[in-house]
Amino acid sequence: MALVIVSILFYLAATGMLAAALRADPVSPSEGWRVPATLGLATHATVHIAAWKEVGGPDLHFFAALSLVGLGMAALTTAVAVRERVAALAVLALPLAAVLLGAYRAYGHAASMTLDWQQQLHAALALLAYATLAVAALLGVTLWVQERALRRREFHGWSRALPPLVQLESLLFRTIAVGFGLLTATLLTGVLFVQNLFAQHLMHKTVLSILSWLAFGALLVGRRRYGWRGATAVRWTLSAMALLVLAYFGSKAVLELILHRQVA
Repeated sequence: MALVIVSILFYLAATGMLAAALRADPVSPSEGWRVPATLGLATHATVHIAAWKEVGGPDLHFFAALSLVGLGMAALTTAVAVRERVAALAVLALPLAAVLLGAYRAYGHAASMTLDWQQQLHAALALLAYATLAVAALLGVTLWVQERALRRREFHGWSRALPPLVQLESLLFRTIAVGFGLLTATLLTGVLFVQNLFAQHLMHKTVLSILSWLAFGALLVGRRRYGWRGATAVRWTLSAMALLVLAYFGSKAVLELILHRQVA
């Protein structure tokens, strides 16, 4: 419990420091927030490691998986902000990680799942893919909001904290490309290592994941061949992400929280 509270406090401190830094200088905010953010990430990861040791293996139930995705999103936004002018995204990702960690602690640990290293690799790739594509969804929403403000000639101070539209769009598609690669690896390892991938209770998860993969792939092809951008890119990104959320967390919510059946 103590580590959870410490991690949440670090996250909130980093969020407050970053918000203040962005108000003072939206273009080049001071980087002091990275210290509590990094400490928050480290303690967040330690909470999961300690839980796995306590239950004797991977703890990947609904709230644990959500917490791990939140950890991934916070880590990605903190890392990307080193080279890209997207520190403002961490204002959303860091408190989200804190909330998801708190939900995980409130729910408690589930029994350990019996997973061999191949299945653990599949699960790790899946969580990385979801975290990366969730960041892409955040970038998509940010791109849409920024474009909308420019069309309406509403120049807010927060817009200065974001890179120009062209750079933001480029970062969006680079993030989608990385996430698409991870999702591809997830599906491949699922086919190779998950024996019951097409069992009845996983069929909808598999189908929705493939549909999401096809949507992200179509978006990348559309970008390359037809120059898709702006609102079109955002709609495809959010639609594909919605399918992915339904595929994994929708199915886990039904199976684990309603039917009380444990799945990876």
